[in-house]
Amino acid sequence: MSRRGRLGLFAVAGVGAAAVLVVGLAGLPAFGDYHAAYGLIVNGVGLSERHATDLVTAVNFDYRAFDTLGEEFLLFGSAVGVAVLLRPTRGERQPPRAAAADERRFAGASPALRALSIGLISPLIVLGAYIVTHGQLTPGGGFQGGVILATAPLMAFLAGRVLAFKMIATEHLVEAGEAFGAAGYALIGLGGLVFSGVFFHNFLPMGLAGHLLSGGTMPLSSIAVGLEVAGAFLLVWTELLDQAMLHGPGRSSGGGS
Repeated sequence: MSRRGRLGLFAVAGVGAAAVLVVGLAGLPAFGDYHAAYGLIVNGVGLSERHATDLVTAVNFDYRAFDTLGEEFLLFGSAVGVAVLLRPTRGERQPPRAAAADERRFAGASPALRALSIGLISPLIVLGAYIVTHGQLTPGGGFQGGVILATAPLMAFLAGRVLAFKMIATEHLVEAGEAFGAAGYALIGLGGLVFSGVFFHNFLPMGLAGHLLSGGTMPLSSIAVGLEVAGAFLLVWTELLDQAMLHGPGRSSGGGS
């Protein structure tokens, strides 16, 4: 398709998307006008039914767990799409070995930035794991904790250690994390179908409210989503970093940024 044809197609699609957006925004309720029917119901029965003190997690991983499956696989598909688009370009031009060795640092990492970034790696791992595993107790869960876990290896990159970042977030590791997380969440749904006859039915004991092992399948769902989110973000970041390393040496004469 020619450039003019692509622009014409984009113009038609853009006008249609803009019209749908305007109609949708015009139909939104006024700011602060909250129809609290569903919220009041969940607040009233969530703790007694699901033994979760964070009812947002109860909604995400129990009451509407099937919707969350779609959200998770949107992220999964997006990360896979980035990999499919960018990986074939790796063979176009490989950086020389000397240039690759120079990529161990980038010029913008000051001693203070390096010290702070390296010092944040362990606390971010602990915080991310805490947010993931305590999602049914406190605000958080797999989506939030997964992003925090993904930023821990990124600190090595911010410290100027590009190769160290690549060693921590290896291609096989991030792919396995994303795949096992997505598959694990789907298998939890199938477990509900097998043991209770309902897809994503909460089939494990609910435990005691306020305890770590509470909420039935919610902690497992949160862990699975955390793995998928962390793997997806790291997969995208490593693919973009590979592109920068492939094309950076030709644009600069130093260690690259």
